Amino acid sequence: MWELVAREQIRDTLARYNWSGDAGRLAGLAETFCTDGVLEIRGLEPLRGRAEIVSFLGGVTGNVARDLDVKPVVRHNLANVLFAGLTPERAEVSSYFTVVTHIGLDHFGRYRDVLAPADGTWLIRHRKVSTDWAAPNSTMAR
Repeated sequence: MWELVAREQIRDTLARYNWSGDAGRLAGLAETFCTDGVLEIRGLEPLRGRAEIVSFLGGVTGNVARDLDVKPVVRHNLANVLFAGLTPERAEVSSYFTVVTHIGLDHFGRYRDVLAPADGTWLIRHRKVSTDWAAPNSTMAR
């Protein structure tokens, strides 16, 4: 039973990350990470801790909203969530993401996550983001 509960809590954490980010609620997004969590984006220095993560992502969401004649739209879609390893203390999860903005398909790639139980749920201890493709006029993946 613990495994079924853990899987659903992890899926909820992954969804809250995307819903919060898409809505520009960076504090909510940060809460999906452990307090000392790491966000590693391929090609960049790892971001350590919630404050660093929020600071960086605030700049990204600001890029989406600037100089637009249309309402900015950001929709992350998560697919093929694969539990590569799951114990009561640690989860290894891989998934694909696609991002749609006002330009259409903006970019897509993969998340590789390590999660840990904390405060009655599961939080991201380490997320590695690999963008596999970005539109030439991408508003987010630069």
